[in-house]
Amino acid sequence: MSEPTIAQKAPYSVEVKAGDKVFWCSCGRSASQPMCDGAHKGTGLGPVKITAESDGTLWLCGCKKTKTPPYCDGTHTSL
Repeated sequence: MSEPTIAQKAPYSVEVKAGDKVFWCSCGRSASQPMCDGAHKGTGLGPVKITAESDGTLWLCGCKKTKTPPYCDGTHTSL
């Protein structure tokens, strides 16, 4: 299994509506950050599916080091 690549040292804000399904990139290699584009193939890592429970903003991890995937937990501040 590969280590994830840091995509950015800040979270991504993603606007969603209740019921939206999104796939967060856990490997950091996607060109469509923070969403998966399939670039993880062969890494042993895979996307994390999120179904929005309500309308609003999701703060998704950009450094890929969060302890609460796919959500930002502030880990990027110590990198």
